[in-house]
Amino acid sequence: MDILQVVGFKNAGKTTLLCELVSALAQDGLRVGTVKRDAHDTFEPDTRGTDSWLHRRAGALVTAVSSPARTAWFACVPRTLDELIDGMKPFGLDVVLAEGFKTAPYPKIAIVRTDADAELLRLPGVLAVMLREPAPAVQAEAAGLGLAAFRSEGAERQALIDFIRSRYSRR
Repeated sequence: MDILQVVGFKNAGKTTLLCELVSALAQDGLRVGTVKRDAHDTFEPDTRGTDSWLHRRAGALVTAVSSPARTAWFACVPRTLDELIDGMKPFGLDVVLAEGFKTAPYPKIAIVRTDADAELLRLPGVLAVMLREPAPAVQAEAAGLGLAAFRSEGAERQALIDFIRSRYSRR
């Protein structure tokens, strides 16, 4: 099972890119899973008033909800990316796309808004950079590090998706 991270600062476009990658890889016939990091302790993964919400409010640390079509787990305990990936293994996935978890050692796409975000290039495992705005210093640093850099619009955005597809899709 391959792992790819999408990282960036708040409102950089991580979720949008991750969803596009999920769609592209699934179209290629891959079984894709996702993991999302939420930095807020107040994150509420379920809807107020539902049975699972009531169970968690009552003190359950882990709640599972299952229907004929899907299962969801809600756990009120922190987990590392490695632990979450281990939980995905029984599903026979080809690739797991992780949103966030900047310091984890897996291959990643760094989404950069401006030159001020250049520190993202020095995270472990960066394969490619998506530039939201012109960022000459970041582009020069990416080139110096041998990283592929793509603009976030149009043909270059599609080129980034194709770059990832060529790396993860079946031949």
